[in-house]
Amino acid sequence: MPRPASPLISHDAVVEASLRIIDSEGLDAFSLPRLARELNVSAPSLYHHFADRADILRTVARAIVLQTRLPDPAACASWVDWFVGISVAFRRAVLSHRNAAPILLEFMPRDLLVRNYETGVRVLAELGVPAGQRILVIDGLDTLTLGASLAAAAKSPAQAGQVFASADPETEPMLAQELACNRRTAEELFADSVRSFLAGAVPGVPLDSPVPGFLLIAGAREPLPR
Repeated sequence: MPRPASPLISHDAVVEASLRIIDSEGLDAFSLPRLARELNVSAPSLYHHFADRADILRTVARAIVLQTRLPDPAACASWVDWFVGISVAFRRAVLSHRNAAPILLEFMPRDLLVRNYETGVRVLAELGVPAGQRILVIDGLDTLTLGASLAAAAKSPAQAGQVFASADPETEPMLAQELACNRRTAEELFADSVRSFLAGAVPGVPLDSPVPGFLLIAGAREPLPR
């Protein structure tokens, strides 16, 4: 079937419909014929905006990451809170589309995150973290946040929000005891993990130091750049 001479659907409509299918039916259910049915068009109409299925999934990954919102520096009591806020916001964006999380493994839009990395390095520089150590912090925080977000998304709906799926007091007594002592939600535990990482990665900077002034000047709460 030939492609129509003019587009019958918008670029954004394709992305929204793709996420709707993946959110409700799972990634395995997503296909170009299924997407075309959702939009009530023929499959060739999709090629006005996208080269193929992979191109659509690449754009879906961007849409998920773009839902991350930077924390307001004025609302952050310390530089640690600012980094924690970014990490938690990214995790929330991923978990709002947990069925689509595997797409990020293949199509993570790193270009969208570069400005955040640049800002993070500048924050660390302003705090006195020496050159060479700053990238260690940024890379480690990126790895921790992405890995934790994807691990949380991989849990079944019944396990969502749980720290671990299960721990048998008979076979894993220490783990079961530790879980019984935990009073944090899964998100709170993740946030404290980020704080622990920063405390160890930047031992020379007091954890209660305020965010640098340039962040407060720039500080509107903005989405990531498109």
